[in-house]
Amino acid sequence: MTYQELATYSNYALYSAMAVLTLSMLAYAGYLAGLMPARSESKEARRAEQVRAREEALVGVGGDGDSGGADGGAAGTATAAGVPDAGTGRPIDEGVSLTARKLGGIAGSFAWLATFLLLVSIGLRGLSVMRAPLGNMFEFAVVACTFVMLVFSLWSTQRDLRWLGIFVVTPVLLVLGIAIRSWYTEAAELMPSLQSYWLVIHVAVAVLAMAVSFIGAVTGVLYLAKDKAERADQPSILDRFPTSRVLERLTYGLHVIAFPLWTFTLIAGAIWARQAWASYWNWDPKEVWTFVIWVVYAAYLHARVTSGWSKQRATYIALAGFVCILINYGVVNLFFVSQHSYSGL
Repeated sequence: MTYQELATYSNYALYSAMAVLTLSMLAYAGYLAGLMPARSESKEARRAEQVRAREEALVGVGGDGDSGGADGGAAGTATAAGVPDAGTGRPIDEGVSLTARKLGGIAGSFAWLATFLLLVSIGLRGLSVMRAPLGNMFEFAVVACTFVMLVFSLWSTQRDLRWLGIFVVTPVLLVLGIAIRSWYTEAAELMPSLQSYWLVIHVAVAVLAMAVSFIGAVTGVLYLAKDKAERADQPSILDRFPTSRVLERLTYGLHVIAFPLWTFTLIAGAIWARQAWASYWNWDPKEVWTFVIWVVYAAYLHARVTSGWSKQRATYIALAGFVCILINYGVVNLFFVSQHSYSGL
C-alpha cells in the first residue's frame, strides 16, 4: 500500500467518523427530548419532592448524612447510573420512555465507534507521512477532536454522561467539518523547525490540555445555566441534569487536571524553543498567548478557592480561558506572523 493510498484511507475513516458522529448527535438529541419535563409538572409538586429529599437526607436515607439541603443530598446520592438528579436522589432518566433510554445507549455506542474511526484516521495519516500527525492546523484539529472524544468516552465508563453527550459531540462534529473544508492540507513532510521529538511531547500534551479544557468549558456553561434555572425555580430540561453544585465540582475537577497540562505545555515549549531558536522565550505570538491561557486558568483556580469570589464569577474566568484557547488556535495561527506559522494554509 502506497503512502498516497494510506492518506486516502485516512480521509475515508475521517468521513466515516463524521457520519457516525452525526448519528450519535441525533441519538443524543432524541435522548434529551425524552428528558423534557411534562407540562403538567407544577412548582408545588417539585417543591414537595425537594422537601421529601431533605427529610431523607437528614435521616440518612437519601444521602450521606450531609444536611446541606436538597443540593447536598443530591451530591451525596449515587443513582443506579452514577449521576444524581437535581436534588431528588432519583435516577436522571426516571420516568423517561424506554425508547429515549435506548437512544441514549445507541448514542454512546456511536460515540465509541466514531472515536475508534478517528483513531484509525490519525493512525493512517501518520503512516502516510511516517511522522506524528501534528504538523499543521488540519492534523491538529483532527487529533484534538479525537482526544476530546476519547476523554469523553473513557469518562462515560465511570458515570452516566448521556446528558452531556450532545454538548460534546456537536462541537466536535462542527470542528471536523471546518477542518476538512477549510484547513485540509495534503500529507507532506514537516518543515525543518518541526522535525524534533519535542513535537510529539509538546503538541500532544497541548492537545490533551485543550481537550480537557473544552469539556470543562462545556460543564461550566451548563453549571451557569443550571444555577440560573435553580434560582428561577422554573421547570425545564435542566431539572434532569445533575445539580449546579455537582456541575460546578465537575468543572473545577476538569480544570484541576488541565492546568498542570498547560503548565507542562508552556515549559516544554520553552525547552523546544531553546533548541530550535537558541532562546527560551522570543515573544512570539503563540508563546505569548499560551502564557496568557496559563495566567487566566491560574486566576480561575485562585478565584475558585478565594473567599469573596462566588463560584459563578470564577467560572466566567474559566470560560474566558477557553476563549483565549480559541483565539490562540483560530486567530493567531491564521492572522499573525509567527515562528509557529505551520498551518500550511
